[in-house]
Amino acid sequence: MTSWDGLNSAYFTLDKDDHIFNALVTSIVEHQLLPGSKLPEEALAEVFGVSRTGIRRVLQRLAAVQLITLTPKRGAQVATPDIDTSRDLFATRRMLECANLPAVVAHCQPPHLAAMRNIVSEEQQAHEAHDGAAAIRLSAAFHVQLQAISGNAVLTELVSQLTLRSSLVVAAWGAPWQQGCRCLDHDALLALLKKRDVDALVAQMHRHFDAIVGSLRFEPAGDTLPDFARIFAPFQATLPSKE
Repeated sequence: MTSWDGLNSAYFTLDKDDHIFNALVTSIVEHQLLPGSKLPEEALAEVFGVSRTGIRRVLQRLAAVQLITLTPKRGAQVATPDIDTSRDLFATRRMLECANLPAVVAHCQPPHLAAMRNIVSEEQQAHEAHDGAAAIRLSAAFHVQLQAISGNAVLTELVSQLTLRSSLVVAAWGAPWQQGCRCLDHDALLALLKKRDVDALVAQMHRHFDAIVGSLRFEPAGDTLPDFARIFAPFQATLPSKE
């Protein structure tokens, strides 16, 4: 099974700080810890059985990769990407991933296609099983492993880091049911890769990112009332009539 340590190997080593970092990254990017969630040092130290100093080191690392924010007096919170940052993240991914696709096609061999097919199959199974964490992980794996085919380790590492932050965008602005990318999009991308059709592959990747951004529900921040009429419409018919 593809895991986050496979997506971003630079972050995953064997000492205790790294294991705690690893656990927190996984919880954040798989939407177990949602944007805005507080991360109190004392509670985390107790859970992991380490000192608050050790937790502080890990939190500083998470802040360095922009997965959390550290604010004086308020402490640590899972980052909430703003609208501009969210759009910029996906615009950057679109530029990087599309620009590298000719190299991906040039280096692609049958074993690469088989590995990508396995990821798509596992992703579909995760969606069918309503396993949100696995669906998110495999969605990211598809993009990272696709770029890795090119042999460009620097670009692949950048895409890997951006997928982690992209997961925060989906958690902050996505629909409640949204779990990673759409499997059908990945299936279509894989089919075009197999055909070695560079132009069509680039065009499909552009459409894929447009669909992701289009599915995000950017709404102005502020204290606004929910749309109660919409939310409770299904219950209105069941209300007892007025006396």
